[in-house]
Amino acid sequence: MQHCVEANFDGLVGPTHHYAGLSFGNEASTRHRREDANPRLAARQGLAKMKALSDAGFMQGVLPPHERPHLAYLRRLGFTGNDAQILAQVARDHRQLLSILSSASAMWVANAATVSPSADSADGRVHFTPANLHNKFHRAIEAETTGAILRAVFRDARFFRHHEALPQSALFGDEGAANHNRLGRYDSPGVQMFVYGKSGLEAGSEPGRYPARQTREASEAVARLHLLAPERCLMVQQDPAVIDQGVFHNDVISVSNEQVLFYHQQAFAGGEGVRERLSRALAQLGQELTALEVPARRVSVADAVATYLFNSQLLSRRDGKMTIVVPQECREHDGVWAYLSELVAEGRAIDRVSVVDLRESMRNGGGPACLRLRVILTPQEQGAVNPATLMTPALFDRLNLWVDRHYRDRLNQDDLADPSLLNEVRTALDELTQLLDLGAIYPFQQ
Repeated sequence: MQHCVEANFDGLVGPTHHYAGLSFGNEASTRHRREDANPRLAARQGLAKMKALSDAGFMQGVLPPHERPHLAYLRRLGFTGNDAQILAQVARDHRQLLSILSSASAMWVANAATVSPSADSADGRVHFTPANLHNKFHRAIEAETTGAILRAVFRDARFFRHHEALPQSALFGDEGAANHNRLGRYDSPGVQMFVYGKSGLEAGSEPGRYPARQTREASEAVARLHLLAPERCLMVQQDPAVIDQGVFHNDVISVSNEQVLFYHQQAFAGGEGVRERLSRALAQLGQELTALEVPARRVSVADAVATYLFNSQLLSRRDGKMTIVVPQECREHDGVWAYLSELVAEGRAIDRVSVVDLRESMRNGGGPACLRLRVILTPQEQGAVNPATLMTPALFDRLNLWVDRHYRDRLNQDDLADPSLLNEVRTALDELTQLLDLGAIYPFQQ
């Protein structure tokens, strides 16, 4: 039997990482708005997580940041002059727009795309569809560069198939892997669970306070593009009440790996019915669901949002058990840490917990799972991945030196109009594309 693995490709935090509070519905993002950020520390924290997982034997890759500020987009909006003149004009007259077009949000690559493994697709290839991220303008501008990056990392058309993002339409709002779970063994067909917030065509129960970003129509379209068997796809609605409590993506309230689903009691509309549907679908494939439901009396939705307990990574070790990777905030919360300690002690599927410090990312609303894109790969597919993007001790050292050379240790909205920052970013990214053998993926390189 071939040894398939799930690789994690983490987004590298960009040099313009700042706290702008752009993501309505993401309470951590809005809470820290306009505070000073530390891009250098943020990038180092992300790299440390990647290195730790690579050292533990997991396949780990790196995805680069996007070019920001996005001068090409400002020109599309009618601003003219040289780069410095455009930055000065936008900073003077449209300060928030400059912040939007300088966001480093592409670091959260759980939103970069939806990925389906070759075991699930009718043509036997790994499929990638960049998310259109229609609900937030600062993220809706990412899809084109995301597609270029994914094609530079997963190049071989024999193994990988790349689709265009869905149309920019409220009907097809797509948030990528953050609203997608794949359950089942890596080496055989599995069940793909698409979690949506609302239907764009049918009036129904929607959240009243915060937007439902993923539509059912988008999930169905991705399933068709990826040539997935309809009987192995589950369309599941997220509970609108938890969206209104700050659960802006499904990966803030549940996470899966192989046959394990770790989720909050209030995660899904339909509750027990969702678990039963998933169990039946896996049983038809000769597999058994392990459902780890966290009761609300032990961990409230508010505590899950505050600690990002479910925005964790479940990783399969070679000994057959799983490690859960959680942010430092989980250890600092007595109730959540007590629950995690009990879960690990029981050892049903998860018997090890690893704590990572991602404070800079967390303060902007993204935890361990936000920073990674999951890609299940056969041995042949692993060999076809761009090797320069795979984490090694040498690459870790080179990237840390690169960060120290090019990143500032303090940044806020007032700094974004500095033309020297744009030059710093472009110099850094030009060097990074060479380090990672990506080619000309950025507008300024073309």
